[in-house]
Order: sequence, then structure tokens, then C-alpha cells
Amino acid sequence: MNEKPYVVGMDIGGTNSVFGIVDADGHILKTGSVKTQQYTVFEDYVNAICTALFPLILEVGGIDKIRGFGIGAPNGNYYKGTIEFAPNLPWKDVLPLARAFSERLGIPVAVTNDANAAAIGEMTYGAARGMKNFIEITLGTGVGSGIVINGQLVYGHDGFAGELGHVIVERDGRLCGCGRKGCLEAYCSATGVARTAKERLEQSKEPSLLRAITDRPIESKDVYDAAVKGDKIALEIFEFTGKLLGEALADFVAFSAPEAIILFGGLTKSGEYIMKPVREALDNTVLRIWKGKVKVLVSELKDSDAAVLGASALGWEA
Repeated sequence: MNEKPYVVGMDIGGTNSVFGIVDADGHILKTGSVKTQQYTVFEDYVNAICTALFPLILEVGGIDKIRGFGIGAPNGNYYKGTIEFAPNLPWKDVLPLARAFSERLGIPVAVTNDANAAAIGEMTYGAARGMKNFIEITLGTGVGSGIVINGQLVYGHDGFAGELGHVIVERDGRLCGCGRKGCLEAYCSATGVARTAKERLEQSKEPSLLRAITDRPIESKDVYDAAVKGDKIALEIFEFTGKLLGEALADFVAFSAPEAIILFGGLTKSGEYIMKPVREALDNTVLRIWKGKVKVLVSELKDSDAAVLGASALGWEA
């Protein structure tokens, strides 16, 4: 048996920080979590994580069994091991995340952003096993991406490469959370689908099941539920969203010639309502030399485990 058969993976979210101990086959053996927002002082947060993590490490044989610690975080910088000005976290400075945990635990620690962690997890445990060239697209509240070329994740000169969610797909389009207009994220995230629904209902008087939702904002899940029932506006929303995403993917193919593009996140639960227009738009717009060569797949990582698995995969490289 490997002298150090386990790694720790942690996903730092705006609400919760979830961590787990993972073996080489991608089995999560122990899990725990800490409320991120509860700790406004960074040092207190590090102490809380380590206090919660130590008993789990002891249960698998102690720190000598832990190979490394991988962390996925908003605006995580792989080169520097830092979080840099993440707007949804309670700490606003550049934070030496890797150093802080490495000093406390005595093991190597690596940090990257959450979409890159998902790509590493996919390559280690999921649909991209054995692939050297692929792109992971995360479709959640926002749109993230991890780009793998020749078996290596692309970080760029500053550690932040791969922000494909902020490629412009509509000139002077919707305002994105990043401050620019017309980003892919503003249209093809779960939030973007909800915004499209709101716009379509305002622009048309056509009947829709979505009009019955008046006590709260419409969510992407509502659009899916309506589409399943054959709602015309809901189906048009998925067609519009899938077409924009597929056309963007065709541009991404021209950049790195991937073997596959793997979609991950809540929006993929819409199944063929989103996947069919995505594949059709990609096939219709991709440069002819790549036509029929690029697979569009759905992630094989379980939603409940993906964040920890993705981060833990980084731990083997720490």
C-alpha cells in the first residue's frame, strides 16, 4: 500500500467550507464542514478548519497517511497559493491560504479556483480519465472553466487563465457580475436562464406556466419544470441558451482543439433540453476541420461529491 494513501480536499464556498479525506480511487472516506461566513478573521477560520479536520485525519491513521491538501476556492491562485479578493468571502485581502494550512498541518497544500479543481477532478476520477486535451465548463450560478492541454491545466502567467465564462457572446448585452457586458455567464448560467425567462415573459403576452410564479423570482429549475410539461416559452428559453452556449463552445474548440468538452453543474440536470441545442449549435458553427471530432459530455462526478473530489485531486499534485 502507498505509504501516504490519502489526500484532503476542500471547497471554500461563500456559505460553507466542505472538506473530506479521499483515497486514490476517489472514495470520500470522511467529511466535515465549517460555516465560512462565521469567521470574519482569516486566522480564526484557519483554526476552525484545522480543529474540525484533525479528528478525521486521526481516524484514517494520522497525518503521516496524508499525501497533500488541495483547496478549490473563488479566485484561488495556483501559482501563489492565495485567494485574491473574492467578493463572496468575508476576507477581502490577498490571503496566503496554502502557507497558512501547510504551516498548521505540516503537509503540502495547493490552491486553485473551483472550476480548475473540477477539471482536475474530472481528469483524475471522472469522464476525462485518460484524456490529455479537454475543457471543463461549470454551469452553476456562474460559468466557470478549466482548460487542459497536453495533460496540463492552463494557468497562464498569473494563475488566472481560463475565464471562458467571461468571453463576450453578445456585444453590449446584459451586464455581468464581473462588470462587463454580454458575457457568456450572463446568459448560460442558471442565473442567466432565469434572466432570460424574466425578459421573455416581459416581452411577450404568450401564455406560460412560468407566469403563475408571482411570490418569488423565477429560477432555472422552474424553467426546466415548465419545459417538461411542454411549455412553449420554457422550451424556447432552453433553445436560446443552448444555441448561445454551443456557438461559444465552437470558438473554444478553435482555441485548444480538445478531445471533449465536459459540462458540469446544475444546468446539466436539464438533460436534452439543454444538451441537444448545445450539440446542434456546436456542430453547425465549429470550423470544418473539427466537425464531428469533439465530444460534448456530461460530468461523471456526483454533484454531492464533486467539489471535494475536484479539490482533493489537486492534493495528489501538491
